[in-house]
Amino acid sequence: MSQAQETAEISEEVTFIGKFWWLYLVTGIAWLIIALVVLQIDTDSVVTVGLIVGLMFIFTGLQNFVLAAATPGGWKVLWIVFGVLLLLAGLWAVFNPGETFLALADSLGFLFLLIGVIWIMEAFITKQQSELWWLGLIAGILMLVIAFWVSGQFLLEKAYTLLIFAGAWALMSGIIDIVRAFTIRNLGKAATK
Repeated sequence: MSQAQETAEISEEVTFIGKFWWLYLVTGIAWLIIALVVLQIDTDSVVTVGLIVGLMFIFTGLQNFVLAAATPGGWKVLWIVFGVLLLLAGLWAVFNPGETFLALADSLGFLFLLIGVIWIMEAFITKQQSELWWLGLIAGILMLVIAFWVSGQFLLEKAYTLLIFAGAWALMSGIIDIVRAFTIRNLGKAATK
């Protein structure tokens, strides 16, 4: 395959993906609504928080599958692995919401570490395609700082912290997805020119 054919093929793929930029906009808005809901809930609503966190994991896992479909090369496998792990965690959380809340509170540091690593990797992967890649990098670094800070707290304090940081996670995800939506839209427009 010649260089011109490869360029044309890539341009077609980018144009196709660019048509669905609005999906990231919708998911970004959904994340912002989830953040608002999570930050409004008190700790008496353990089951509700467990369900919302489970749905957040499922949603993030599905997003990783979409990223895998749009990512060329070996990175595709990594997105699929993270997607499967997040999807499994989300399904377990939905079917065990009370236990999820306690388990998440107890393992909160590790979960935020995992999310921070995913966001940092995504930032560097998208560096050439997006001039706002640094937003994901900053969010990932913040998540790493939060992960180490949360790991040193007691379980009861972690339960309260879970509510705050689950809301912060959803808020950062919403902002990143909205920025990603307009980046994809701009790439799609540029590919059609």
